[in-house]
Amino acid sequence: MNITKSEFGYTAQKEPVSLYRMENSSGASVTVSDYGCRLISIFVPNKEGELIDVCLGLKDMEQYLMDDASMGVVAGRCANRIAKGQFILNGSSYQLAVNNGPNHLHGGPTGFGQRVWNTRIDDDKVIFSRLSPDGEEGYPGNLNVSVTYGWSEDNELSIIYEASSDADTLFSVTSHGYFNLNGQGSDTVLDHELRIDADCITEVDATQIPTGNIPSVEGTPFDFRKFKTIGRDINVPNAQLAISDTYDHNLILNGTGFREAAVLQAKQSGIRMTCFTDQPGLQLYVPCYVLHQKGKNDIDYPAFSSVCLETQHFPDSINHSDFPSVVLKAGEAYRSKTLYHFSVM
Repeated sequence: MNITKSEFGYTAQKEPVSLYRMENSSGASVTVSDYGCRLISIFVPNKEGELIDVCLGLKDMEQYLMDDASMGVVAGRCANRIAKGQFILNGSSYQLAVNNGPNHLHGGPTGFGQRVWNTRIDDDKVIFSRLSPDGEEGYPGNLNVSVTYGWSEDNELSIIYEASSDADTLFSVTSHGYFNLNGQGSDTVLDHELRIDADCITEVDATQIPTGNIPSVEGTPFDFRKFKTIGRDINVPNAQLAISDTYDHNLILNGTGFREAAVLQAKQSGIRMTCFTDQPGLQLYVPCYVLHQKGKNDIDYPAFSSVCLETQHFPDSINHSDFPSVVLKAGEAYRSKTLYHFSVM
């Protein structure tokens, strides 16, 4: 594995930002950045053997500084939404920033995604780490967190999350990569075929906070248990789809432990992406608007031109006692793994 470092620019605070490119012997590569642990590019072969970039990204560092879509970030401390930014932990009430309508989203307005992380290269891996101090974004506890990116000879992108805290806190992270398997800059992912091993979703209210109901996907647009195109049911009249005018929902994955969660494939390119995770949920997100910042090569990314498969705990878990817990106890070691395997159909 060949790993190369290059300069990418500076933050508003004049902190230098770098890119790290991991390339295997076939030439397939993944580029990540220490700015928010971001996925910048993923070059994998299509059915013609041509390497194409299947990961959306922004034109330059200036655009990333204005990013309002969490483009490629590791979102945390607590990914997804927390109702009104409020929770109670060990009898104490906490108020987090409200940065998504009335709710807290992806760790707050700065979160993990707008910070420069420490970096070290360990053989064939890039390891980002940082100390998130007590009170950062309103969360309790000094949290040590690391994200390890690996890239294999078999075109497997592995992401390992590890953390520990000196006080009880919340912790649930995800990779917010935007994918188009026909190549970033292609018009749509509505013809991509998707399968997700999930029998239920967490129903949400008008502000996209779980109601507590766990409806079956049977007979709904959310039934991806067999391959279907993303666009097949996206315009079907459905109260849940109407909330966001698209898919932006947590599907409850079947099974436990590290397992296959979803498969995304595009007949045009012949590329297949298989997602494995040990997480209980997967947020399916298909942006239905033109992304606000300039994409690579000055591209304006149109509506429905990408899909996110965000492995994570359920939204607002801290306020639902029957959801898998996102509480990280003091002194406890957290470890989770998600893997995206790229192949040709």
